[in-house]
Amino acid sequence: MQTLFSIMGIYLFIAVGFGAKWTFKEKIDDRTITLLSVYFLQIFLTFWGLLKRPIDTELIFAPTLYLGITLLSLLLMIPLARMLFNDTKERSIATVAALIGNTGNLGIPLGIALFGEESIPYTTLINLVNVFVVYTIGVFYYSRGEFSVRGSLLNILKLPVLWAAMVAIALNLIGYVPSPAVDKTLMMGAYASMTMQLVLFGIYLYGIKLGEIDLRLTAWVNGTKFILIPVIAFGVLGLVEMDPMVKGILFLELIVPLAVANVNLASLYNCAPRTVTVEVFTTSVVFLGIALILPTLLQMF
Repeated sequence: MQTLFSIMGIYLFIAVGFGAKWTFKEKIDDRTITLLSVYFLQIFLTFWGLLKRPIDTELIFAPTLYLGITLLSLLLMIPLARMLFNDTKERSIATVAALIGNTGNLGIPLGIALFGEESIPYTTLINLVNVFVVYTIGVFYYSRGEFSVRGSLLNILKLPVLWAAMVAIALNLIGYVPSPAVDKTLMMGAYASMTMQLVLFGIYLYGIKLGEIDLRLTAWVNGTKFILIPVIAFGVLGLVEMDPMVKGILFLELIVPLAVANVNLASLYNCAPRTVTVEVFTTSVVFLGIALILPTLLQMF
């Protein structure tokens, strides 16, 4: 029940975005909000998250394994998406959407709810890896809908979040610790970023029409997220020696629903953002059902 309450608290801000767009219609410019979130507020989130505690090399194995499972899933999805989807934008969504999970806004609080504060170092570093996945692989595929390969690679380098992450890691490694005043400023920006992303999701959700839903793409994304990736995760985790709690945390972070960052990137590069919003929404709904059996699933480790 605590898990369900954690999720519902997050969904409240989605409802705020939906209600705002429903009330004010075209007075709310979703493109402006996307640019504000991606180019400014997410820099605060990146610095705040990466400077929360020193990066301990003993904690590196779990996020490294997370990245390995993500890349293995990507290698499987690239040829499958090519076979199943002819439209370039649909193919991009089918390839990358399920890989970009909500490891930050949802994964970290869920980790605390299910495993306690001991999970924070692991979920924080896994979210860091996910940030790099979002702003490298995610940017490349979402911009492929309208950009060449060279243009897509350049788009990765244009986003400030990636560079902010590199600077934050460098500061962490040299031992920089933010003062209470700096930490509070970063925290304010970080929470503003998380809230803005959820509100933006609600805004896009308002424009969805049932007739626009691509059932085949939706079935593919949900199947990839909740069947293919968990099966790969079970297989890989069964082959490694690791604390059962850490395995459970890693599995949880791999099956959280799609992140709102998918909508941000799809909007930024005009890669069918409303279609991506549908995928984020449907995986979020499906995850509500999975959340009820999450404790049982995690006991398998």
